[in-house]
Amino acid sequence: MTAFRGASLGIGTYAGGGGAGVYAVADGWTLGAACPAALNASFGAYAPRFGLHYLVDERDAGAVGAYRSGESGWQRLACAAVAGAAPCHVALNHAQTALAVANYASGSVSLFRLDDDGLPLPPPQVHANTGRGPNPDRQEAPHAHWVGFSPDDRWLFQTDLGTDQVLAYPVVDGRLGTARIAYVAPPGSGPRHMLLHPRQPGRAYLVGELANTLTLLDRTDDRLTARTTRSTLPADWHGDSIVAHLAANRAGDRLYVSNRGHDSIAVFALAADGEPTLIQHAPAGGDYPRHFALLEDQGCMVIANEKAQTVTVLHLRADGTLAPTGISLAVPGAAYVFDTEPPR
Repeated sequence: MTAFRGASLGIGTYAGGGGAGVYAVADGWTLGAACPAALNASFGAYAPRFGLHYLVDERDAGAVGAYRSGESGWQRLACAAVAGAAPCHVALNHAQTALAVANYASGSVSLFRLDDDGLPLPPPQVHANTGRGPNPDRQEAPHAHWVGFSPDDRWLFQTDLGTDQVLAYPVVDGRLGTARIAYVAPPGSGPRHMLLHPRQPGRAYLVGELANTLTLLDRTDDRLTARTTRSTLPADWHGDSIVAHLAANRAGDRLYVSNRGHDSIAVFALAADGEPTLIQHAPAGGDYPRHFALLEDQGCMVIANEKAQTVTVLHLRADGTLAPTGISLAVPGAAYVFDTEPPR
């Protein structure tokens, strides 16, 4: 495997790691020029309705930008302050009329309305959480780490790594109501990212960054109940490791979690009732796999290894397991990988 067979990739980078913005990667596995307007792009979302990518600028005075990718390169159409610190995750509602942002350092969520062109309308509505957890180094304050809308757009969910909670905000007429506690995670587990099952809206999966766990949750409206928890690490692993990203395939029968420290991708088979079974630990090919993109049409997974400052590629087999390709590209500050031309 030496090319992406038509796929175009973007790589978001941290300026503190030497990144110069979002880099382009195209067929032939070469690194192109960076878009310097898109700094600290550690996460993003794509709106097919507008053909826009929304990328966070993860810094103290955080922002989110709206970008379009074309033959002449990247164009930034708007940049809006999130009124929060260190935005690290962003999500669109399904109607593509609102954009939510999780701000890690300020422990807050920002909600933007989008105009007729898909551009965020400032100022955002901001809600900050309160509290802390038992880990004095990572849970000294709230730390919002993920946001996502329910399939019917009636609820905005938010994970809080600092308080061991998942919150649910009612969404009425494009505005957030008072947050409710949807789920209380085990103390010190540090909820990072959550995934609503792509085919079964009554189920969700939550990864605990600090506990290295994957939990199957049953969802009833704004309430989440834990059913099963699995480790993302081998039983005989005793080193330091923390969870990063998770994603499921389109069929909803395979789920993937990245382990930073063990430097692997944990592959889970999902049964018809949603129960996860660990079937593989695939080496990520680099140190500290922070984020990955599952490109099923190209038959691969692309991984941003933060400490190694590389992007690596794993082959996606027909059974959903992963295999090495030997492809590794040096990218300073590598943090986030995404398809710049995703299927509509």
